[in-house]
Amino acid sequence: MKIIGATCFKLRIPFVEAFGHSASVRSCSDSVVVRLTADDGTVGYGEGLPRPYVTGETVETCVSHIAHCLWPAIADSDFQALEPGPDAVRTLDPVGRTLPDGDADDVVTWHAARAACELALLDVLLRRQTLSLGDLLRSRRAAVTYSGVITGGSIDNAVRLARVCVEYGLQAVKIKIDGEDACDRVAAVREAVGSSVSLRVDANCAYTPDEAVSTLAALAPYDIACAEQPIPRGDPAVLANVRSRSPIPIMADESLVSPDDAEALIAAKACDFFNLRVSKCGGLARTLEIARMADRAGLHLQLGCQVGESAILSAAGRHVAAHLDRVSFVEGSYGSMLLVEDVSEEPVAFGRGGNAPLLRGPGLGVDVREGALHVHAETTTALGEG
Repeated sequence: MKIIGATCFKLRIPFVEAFGHSASVRSCSDSVVVRLTADDGTVGYGEGLPRPYVTGETVETCVSHIAHCLWPAIADSDFQALEPGPDAVRTLDPVGRTLPDGDADDVVTWHAARAACELALLDVLLRRQTLSLGDLLRSRRAAVTYSGVITGGSIDNAVRLARVCVEYGLQAVKIKIDGEDACDRVAAVREAVGSSVSLRVDANCAYTPDEAVSTLAALAPYDIACAEQPIPRGDPAVLANVRSRSPIPIMADESLVSPDDAEALIAAKACDFFNLRVSKCGGLARTLEIARMADRAGLHLQLGCQVGESAILSAAGRHVAAHLDRVSFVEGSYGSMLLVEDVSEEPVAFGRGGNAPLLRGPGLGVDVREGALHVHAETTTALGEG
């Protein structure tokens, strides 16, 4: 199979309400959707969410990297049918090997661009074979259960969102924290959700090492399951030192974008959890590779998301969450709870209790509404025959 054309959509889908944390306040999706067209007319879609504070990519540089590095490699390749087997990473490897990493001097990595192209290629190939991604990533559970998230902002707003989570029956909630009010914020949320709901916190790199340790010590009485990325990305030994002094287990997020990062974090004994995100980790193959490394090291996993993912990445994430042997928390699939309009024909948002069914349809399992892409595209870039 040859890919004869591609289109990059630079999407800005407005949010129902702004979402903030210590690194950013966001009111729209800021994503890149890639549409690939095969020589028989089959079309597939992929998505990446470039975030400068995670991978160093912006939407603009992501599109440029796709156009000048990834698209030429895709256009020059002849893709063979996928062969489902017991080793999902091996099955996905031929697709991943067609995508060069490129020069990363000005970024941490080009993973959002890579993820968008890898997912689009898989969507095309699977649809052409009338297979579902679930046929490659065999599910180990009958459904996926998602957790809630409480954005940054006032404590009153945090309590409001906590009550929404309780009314929706969510059994796990993440709280964004930043600054000196973290203890009051977490205390108020714990009171609102009660003792039976699992709480975890996410600082998005907000603290120095000493600030992180003192903050986490103050939060320990509130029964916190884990603390996500309390300090900025850097030397894993520094995060390991925080972990050694923290009463709360540590989750690596911004510190973990590649298999090399995973190896360094494991060697340093820097964390207890890995937060996997399909866009951040560069697509399905690398996400699963990192998950395998975590499993061998005895680490726990969260399948996270980038804020603003459409149904395309939500679908990919659900397949991964269903496939993983052990996953403690799952995030994403907010759909129209966050976006004023999602891009799929069928809703993908989780339901009461955070429960969501497996996706059985061809490709990634969602049918994309082309009209929604054009409505929310700030720009479109055609490559090849588009």
